[in-house]
Amino acid sequence: MSIPKKKIENVRFDYDKSSIDFESIENSPFDLFNIWIEQAFEVDKENANAFVLSTVCENMIPSSRVVLMRGFDEKGLVFFTNYDSKKSKDILSNNNVSANFFWPQLEKQIRIVGKVEMVSKDISDKYFESRPFESKLGAIVSNQSSTISLNFDFKEEIKNLKSDFKEKSINRPKNWGGYIIKINFFEFWQGRPSRLHHRLCYNLNDNKWVASRKSP
Repeated sequence: MSIPKKKIENVRFDYDKSSIDFESIENSPFDLFNIWIEQAFEVDKENANAFVLSTVCENMIPSSRVVLMRGFDEKGLVFFTNYDSKKSKDILSNNNVSANFFWPQLEKQIRIVGKVEMVSKDISDKYFESRPFESKLGAIVSNQSSTISLNFDFKEEIKNLKSDFKEKSINRPKNWGGYIIKINFFEFWQGRPSRLHHRLCYNLNDNKWVASRKSP
């Protein structure tokens, strides 16, 4: 069953919830990011830190997936994953990535571009230790991005691991840890009426952030 073409074509509404005051913009994109992410948590505390991470493999084929931001400061944006995953293999061959946050309730979007590096083992260990027990087991059981049978059931695997680690601490697997995106570009997008959206960009030039406005 396909969605009627006219139904898709006729989905229309105007963006009118907010605007960007270009006369008094933040000097630092990190300050503006913090303001917007706080607003996002106010309207969607469960998904505000979710973003689309886009990578490119060695054959220049792009891939995108939703991941969770677990840290953010002027050093960069941190997320955690399996180092054997598809995204990690892409990063190994090309560490240029983009990240895209979209909060429809606010009609806001932030696009980020940067280069990825592994975080320290200490940072990965500390975050892994903070994870729920079941999530730690999941990191051990799942060989992320590998092909498995359609009827594969992880329940038995988890059940056995629960028994094995019942009274033991779970150490972080060596193939699991964090990455940090060293950001060199931000675009802050605010939906506006008549599709005349506000676009505020920050480029990192000679270690200084330079602001500019883009046409919608």
